Amino acid sequence: MLFLAALAALPAYALTVEVQAPDELKALLTQHLETARAARSGEKPDAEEVARLQRQSELTARDLLATEGYFSPRVDSVVERSGGDWRVTYRVDPGARTRVRSVKLAFGGALKTRLDAASLRGRIERSFTLKQGMPFRQADWEAAKLAVLRPLLAGAYPAAQIESSEARIDPAAQAADLTLTVDSGPAFFYGQPAISGSQRYPESIIRNLNPVKPGKPVRQQDLLDYQMALESSGYYAQATVHIEPDPALAAAVPLRVEVVERPQKLFSVGAGVSTDTGARVQASWLDRDILDRGMRLKLDARLETMRQTGAAELAWPRTTKGYEHSLGVQLKQEDIKGQETRSTVLAAKRGRTRGQIESTLSLQYQTEQQSIADVLDVRNQALVANYAWTKRTVGRAFYPRRGYVLSLQGGGAAEALLSDTDFVRLYGRHTQYFRAGSSGRLILRGEFGSVLADTRDGIPTDFLFRAGGDNSVRGYAYQSLGRTLTGGVASVRYLATGSVEYNYFFNRDWGMALFVDAGDAADSPGALSPVFGYGTGVRYRSPVGPVNLDLAYGEATAKFRLHFSLGVSF
Repeated sequence: MLFLAALAALPAYALTVEVQAPDELKALLTQHLETARAARSGEKPDAEEVARLQRQSELTARDLLATEGYFSPRVDSVVERSGGDWRVTYRVDPGARTRVRSVKLAFGGALKTRLDAASLRGRIERSFTLKQGMPFRQADWEAAKLAVLRPLLAGAYPAAQIESSEARIDPAAQAADLTLTVDSGPAFFYGQPAISGSQRYPESIIRNLNPVKPGKPVRQQDLLDYQMALESSGYYAQATVHIEPDPALAAAVPLRVEVVERPQKLFSVGAGVSTDTGARVQASWLDRDILDRGMRLKLDARLETMRQTGAAELAWPRTTKGYEHSLGVQLKQEDIKGQETRSTVLAAKRGRTRGQIESTLSLQYQTEQQSIADVLDVRNQALVANYAWTKRTVGRAFYPRRGYVLSLQGGGAAEALLSDTDFVRLYGRHTQYFRAGSSGRLILRGEFGSVLADTRDGIPTDFLFRAGGDNSVRGYAYQSLGRTLTGGVASVRYLATGSVEYNYFFNRDWGMALFVDAGDAADSPGALSPVFGYGTGVRYRSPVGPVNLDLAYGEATAKFRLHFSLGVSF
């Protein structure tokens, strides 16, 4: 007890630490030296503890400098007492930095023996990040080894590993000789899917969504594409796809597919508002397993201020070749800028998605009753074959900052086949996104449409054009640019619009916009006379989707117009 009391009586003083070293090393040493950590924590060590921390910190400093490529440093330290406090000063001369003198890469496994792997070996050797003459750092050495494995693990060699590695340091020459041997293991090839979790829906749905065939070399991106296809199919709430990198299974490795199924039936309602078509309420009912074959029946009703629709669609699961087929019927009534239409649409579609490209071939029969005040009251019908092609490179971001969306359509009808007149319809829209600084983006959009026909008479309005609105020319009412008649605006045969927009995001969720829109719709290319809209807006990434609020000035009308959209599903 007397000994413990004597220890407790030893004086303890506050501690401060100073590190004198080149700027690029000072922060590293100050963060990790034991004396510096003790000083930051507010410890008050006695003389014995200060001496221990001093010695340990000198050893730590040498280890830290070695990781940065300094293997012959000079580290001196001085302990001083100033009044009642301790002060420890470290003076560090790192010496000459060690540089890479030679690099030797060797390969084992199938990567060494396969003739078709020569290009991959060459690519790995050329992309090795530590080159002759570069400074040697332990972190760079570890990163370089991982970078060698990355293309192997993402490709046909998921069992690849580092067989041996050595960084031999020559302190006298300040040189490092690097040797790395990579064992790729065998090349893996796909076998059949091994499915678990499928109880409600046919397993054929999962097998038909598989983007690869047995015998194809394994590729990590294929597994991700398969998983995404399962999750976006509508049948599964969750899906995981992976393989076991067991060399014994390399010749035909099973794809382990685990799914969590969605309920068979779903009823949903929603509400929203848009300055284009007004307030909106909607309800839908979905059955995902008609006749126990995975056929989907969807009934949908939507009531908007300017448009009311009811629809039914029967869709088949994707085929082994990736096609999806559907049959549908729609009843629609709308009154937009004085043009009233009531239409019935019957459609058969065949669609396919391959990577970033979606394509749809459709045959659509439409009858329509159209009227504009007392100046127009006609009935139109057409049997239209149409092909639509879309490529998206923007991913799933609400507000993408790079990539583009390109949509092209082409179709037509013949008077001899249930149509009132012959016509060919062409349409294209391109939206390009550019990164603009660390927090901004630039958006360029252009669209053009044309209907090649002797007359617009007899062509349903869905195949003609009008401009204006949230996604067209802001500053003008929805579909207010077209052929002006007494009592309304009629659809026409040609369309051209464009937009330039800059967004700046203050944080992850909030941003602002500046934009200029221009465009027009007319009955001939020569009659197109673009009008301009200018404005500013707010962008918000809400939990239910993007919210855009824009205030635009229409130069031709000399009026401001608010453009807003928001939708919520329950």
